[in-house]
Amino acid sequence: MRTRSGGCLCGAIRYELDGEPFLVGTCHCTNCRKESGSVLVAYAKWPRASFRVDGKTATYGDRHFCPVCGSRLFNLHDADVEIRIGTLDDAPNLLVPMQEGWVKRREHWIEPAEGVPQYEEDPPR
Repeated sequence: MRTRSGGCLCGAIRYELDGEPFLVGTCHCTNCRKESGSVLVAYAKWPRASFRVDGKTATYGDRHFCPVCGSRLFNLHDADVEIRIGTLDDAPNLLVPMQEGWVKRREHWIEPAEGVPQYEEDPPR
């Protein structure tokens, strides 16, 4: 079984994930734009049981970030963890989007993810 690792910019927070994600996507919504400081967020979801974290995160709702360097790391839910894939150690990480959300807010110069469902707003859960 593959184990991926990642963490924040300063190294105060480290995490590991076992296995493969059950969902990979991108989101262009206003909240994702503001929380990331970018025009989209690329994320992947794993079952919560496959996730381990070392270090103390700060939180805003279910969003976890490093209190030292401010890196946005993951959203922790009851059943899953949603990782910001830019925080993974391996690049390229070989994770390909399976869906794209809030495409009505996608910048005109960003091409749609090829061959995946495109949702005007939230994808179905």
